[in-house]
Amino acid sequence: MDVLLEYLPSVMGGIWTTIGLALASVMLAIFFGIVGASFKLSRNLTLRTIGGIYTTVIRGIPDLVLMLILFFGGQIMINELGDATGLWGYVEISPFLAGAFTIGFIFGAYMTETFRGAYLAIPAGQIEAAQALGIVPASYLRRIIWPQIIPHALPNFTNNWLVLMKTTALVSIIGLQDLVYNANQAGRASREPFLFLMVSFVVFLGLTILSDIGLRRLSRRYSSR
Repeated sequence: MDVLLEYLPSVMGGIWTTIGLALASVMLAIFFGIVGASFKLSRNLTLRTIGGIYTTVIRGIPDLVLMLILFFGGQIMINELGDATGLWGYVEISPFLAGAFTIGFIFGAYMTETFRGAYLAIPAGQIEAAQALGIVPASYLRRIIWPQIIPHALPNFTNNWLVLMKTTALVSIIGLQDLVYNANQAGRASREPFLFLMVSFVVFLGLTILSDIGLRRLSRRYSSR
């Protein structure tokens, strides 16, 4: 118990980093998902091809492999480009930025299919009626499409969010001092790795339960409309 009390503040200090990383990642995932869904639903063959390649390739690469490629390879590429052009000096990518972008980019592929499926669930006649009435695309997208996409997308969005939140633990590999990183360090210092990994287990479980409850309530709210 004394060991737990001694290192617990340090471990719990990583919670906000984990939550911030998860929120930044999901915002990027939503952005990539909307863009990807727009590409796959486009009448333009090139855009549909790009969207298909994005979802197929990204979902086929392990998350950790892609994260390491972007963190180390991306940093090397940016600095070599800066040296070649002379436009900037040495650039160091932070673990938080690399982790958020990688996780957002990966889950953007899953969000693409979520938003695409939700869009296809809307009766085509509603869109045709809006066009026949002369409603501009921006207006019927805001008033007709999005209010119906949200309830269709929320169940899959919930699953993606819960998996994304757990995936943030991978960023500890590249040195981000999140919950898992701090728990691992405390376990090594105290020689009680199991104890502090259990702490991170309980925290992640709590965050998962709270997220699930909140998103299910939101889903029921939109479904009742």
